[in-house]
Amino acid sequence: MSSTLLEPSTTAHDLPAMLPSVEWITDTARVARLSQDFAWFSPILKRDLAGKTGDVVARPRSEEEIRQVVSACAIAKIPLTIRGTGTGNYGQSTPLFGGVILDLSGYNAFCWVRSQVGRAQAGIRLSEFDAQARPHGMELRWLPSTFRSATLGGLFGGGFGGAGSINYGPLAAPGNVLGVRVMTVEPEPQIVELRGADAMLLHHTYGTNGIVLELEVALSPCVPWSECVAQFESFDQALEFASKLTKAPGLIKKEVSFLAAPIPTYMAPLMPLFNDKQHAVMMVLAPQSVEGVEDLVKSFGGVFCYNKTAEEVLSSNRTLIEYTWNHTTLHALKVDKNFTYIQSGFTPAKHVEQVKALEKELGGEVLMHLEFLRTKEGDFNCSGLQLIHYTSEARLNEIMAIYRSHGVQINNPHVYIVEDGKQNNLDPAVVKMKERFDPMGLLNPGKLRSWASREVRH
Repeated sequence: MSSTLLEPSTTAHDLPAMLPSVEWITDTARVARLSQDFAWFSPILKRDLAGKTGDVVARPRSEEEIRQVVSACAIAKIPLTIRGTGTGNYGQSTPLFGGVILDLSGYNAFCWVRSQVGRAQAGIRLSEFDAQARPHGMELRWLPSTFRSATLGGLFGGGFGGAGSINYGPLAAPGNVLGVRVMTVEPEPQIVELRGADAMLLHHTYGTNGIVLELEVALSPCVPWSECVAQFESFDQALEFASKLTKAPGLIKKEVSFLAAPIPTYMAPLMPLFNDKQHAVMMVLAPQSVEGVEDLVKSFGGVFCYNKTAEEVLSSNRTLIEYTWNHTTLHALKVDKNFTYIQSGFTPAKHVEQVKALEKELGGEVLMHLEFLRTKEGDFNCSGLQLIHYTSEARLNEIMAIYRSHGVQINNPHVYIVEDGKQNNLDPAVVKMKERFDPMGLLNPGKLRSWASREVRH
């Protein structure tokens, strides 16, 4: 688009008439809805982001349409916030300064599978990617609990991993994401392919430092996964079992999730099986490993109380994966709206003793939910998504401070600034990447503190 077609006073509201080939949403209520994600899990973010919306939403379906919108925004210096399907939890897709919401959910083609690698456009839903890969004998290495609706680009921009991270680590582990196709934000947008470590500089930055158009990811061979649950009377035995299973090399698994009492009673598939004193370990297992896992459960004093084959899971259209990770929080909130949560990273080789110490200190007020995984360095560990009976912001901060005093890292889910959340110490290369791909600071302004002095302000 030529800059001569845009007046200096052009606003986001003018763009639909200027770019009629692009699908636009201008209805105030719909724009407000598309300005939100699941930040309401946090009473702090719910308060801090109240009333923040975009001006209009663009829903392009081709690279050329994306280029037109980006060019127009760059020429008129209109803020641009990237959105997938809004399954994030930190207000990633909520604009702080209005402007255009660039909804990429319509840019969703599956490109190809070659050997154990797949590529697709950023707006493809993870469930669709998996369905397209399976005829090739492949599946995604990780599935977040939001896999039915979450997009590949959204997971990359604001997610972590999911079921499968017990084998392959989080998304950030080297070798998981192989490359990304990125568009610059400038009057004449450029297309660049980033590979390996350079590509990962755009990971979990909330779409602040580049527009990811396509992703190339490593895949794993398909397995007809069984879904099982073990029941324990003892917190310690359930915890020790989960840790032992995670490290057991011959028992093939995709997911190990520990739910301390009374959390199992908040999960619909488990409600009839548990009382409020019993602890659960939910598992996704290779069928040939189910018998061995059942023996291991018994050795820790537990009982195998749920066992579904892949065929049974498929026919029921209900998977335990949708009760793990942050879906656990969602289901608990359906029972008690006073819950919130924290995200914690334990110390490999010390995680069991750290969990026991924190349960002793905060049990009852903080309900332990752990996801077992491998770190990006390859160590066995667990990540916490603990449920908390919310009383005040001050007490919430005290709880996080107690966790830190035990040597546990807190990835604060109650903030919307990149540096304050997952990436406690931001790599300066992330800002360098923003200089390269968003030199005017138009992408999701206000979310990257390191860029604050150059961001667009309304």
